[in-house]
Amino acid sequence: MSLVTKPTVVFPNHQINQKQMIDVLKDLFPYHPKWDTVERMIRNTQVENRNLLSPINQVVTHPGFEYRNKLYKDQGLKMATEVTQKILSDNKMKPKDIDLLIVVSCTGFLMPSLTSHLISDLDFRPNTKQLPVVQLGCAAGAWALNRAHEYIKAYPDHNVLLVSVEFSSLLFQPQDDKISSLISNCLFGDAVSGCIIKGIPENGDEGYLIENIDSYVKKDSDHYIKYDVKSTGFHFGLDKEVMHSIKDVAPIMEKLINGYSNKNVNDLDFHIFHTGGRKILDELVSNLDLVEENVSKSRESLKNHGNIASGVILDVLNHEFNSKTRKNGDKGIMAAFGPGFTAEINHGTWIKN
Repeated sequence: MSLVTKPTVVFPNHQINQKQMIDVLKDLFPYHPKWDTVERMIRNTQVENRNLLSPINQVVTHPGFEYRNKLYKDQGLKMATEVTQKILSDNKMKPKDIDLLIVVSCTGFLMPSLTSHLISDLDFRPNTKQLPVVQLGCAAGAWALNRAHEYIKAYPDHNVLLVSVEFSSLLFQPQDDKISSLISNCLFGDAVSGCIIKGIPENGDEGYLIENIDSYVKKDSDHYIKYDVKSTGFHFGLDKEVMHSIKDVAPIMEKLINGYSNKNVNDLDFHIFHTGGRKILDELVSNLDLVEENVSKSRESLKNHGNIASGVILDVLNHEFNSKTRKNGDKGIMAAFGPGFTAEINHGTWIKN
């Protein structure tokens, strides 16, 4: 078993609300033939605010992929360092206490990875294991927690540090007027987050104890969520068919819960779902016959910060910690979805030592 401790989530300082973003896009594409449809769909995202790495007037320009990737490196390392130091401090740990460092990110590219930079800059042990993950998109946060769980089963006295670095605003393409792209521009937000996963909980620890995990990849769905890599960088592509994929993964989620706890989804005490968007949450409610309250924290995350990709899971989990309503022994589920169509799921217990 592995204990996920309280996450740290840090947002860039630049914030934009939905109305401001609509005005920006209207100025950028004043003659869009389907603007009424675009505006209606943006309002239906239910994203009221998002944080961006740069001011919006800089986001909607394109100084080149080289400039954007340097911004990703500089700000990614700066904010990842801040998050890492806070996580270690909150857990009364030092870099030498970490055995495996996982960094998940799909909005830029570095070689060597951010894992290598963090190990050097923060004086981690030279034998700290690295696991940089780039291509799992929004599913990567839950994927990393599941892989940390498997790692700790093999090394029960080890500790894992997970860091998520997502700057989706760096993907903005000012020449792309496809409806799906315009909606995505108003859906995704920027954030850096992280947490420590412990193999041996200590006296006084509180967190989410992962007990069982599962994974799912829908075959022949590579076109659902993808990047087209061009000279201008990453161009995000989203097929509307992804909205109908929850029906395929819902039975797997139910089986995982029923198989280990003899409960149904609504009987669980907490639910940590990735906010792929309003429609994804609606599909979860419909296909799992969920009580609306069980997705309320995910909807709150979407409303206040948009879809922060792999960091959503950590943000929603952080809401659970901050609510201070969890009791020792509460049962819960976590699920995230991403390219592939990929789903990563786990089930566990809240503990307070």
